[in-house]
Amino acid sequence: MLPLAAPAVLRTTVAGLVVTIAATLLTASAQAEPRPQPAPSAIAKRDRYAIGDSVMLGARSILKRRGFTVNAAVSRQSYSAPAMVRRKEAKLPANLVVHLGTNGTFPLSTCRKIVKNAGPTRRVFLVTVFVPRSWERSNNRTIRKCAESFPGSRVTVVDWNRLARSHPEWLYSDGTHLKPTGAKGFARLIDQAVDAAGA
Repeated sequence: MLPLAAPAVLRTTVAGLVVTIAATLLTASAQAEPRPQPAPSAIAKRDRYAIGDSVMLGARSILKRRGFTVNAAVSRQSYSAPAMVRRKEAKLPANLVVHLGTNGTFPLSTCRKIVKNAGPTRRVFLVTVFVPRSWERSNNRTIRKCAESFPGSRVTVVDWNRLARSHPEWLYSDGTHLKPTGAKGFARLIDQAVDAAGA
């Protein structure tokens, strides 16, 4: 036979268990609630500036969501870029991405001026072109030769040409401009290249 005090002890023990279980359930519920994610527009701009033509224009919104400031325009020629870079002067971010040469030739002297005008403390990322035109191969040779003109890791070649050749389904029938999937692939390639450089 249990002592008379036993029911009171049992009631206290049961009450304690109920409180413990309730607290555990509340904690688990709070942890299960998804944390709110920032809207794409709320992502802070990073130290990255991109100059390009209509190909880059097709990926502008995705690049912006990845933190890039994008200056892209239809039919832009490479010769306009050195002055654009020079005008930015001290306001130019630490990382400059250039994707030009889709709409015509990209002279080596022009490419070197872009890099020089960016200044010695900035990284420059030169993106190869993929365009079914006679100047595609020579422009890509120019981009690589331009990068070799500068020491160390100051200039990086980002090989869009190679990736686009592997994914023709990313492009519209002109074989150059980006479908939505291509825009994602183009932006991801550039973003990863800048990340890999530690920028």
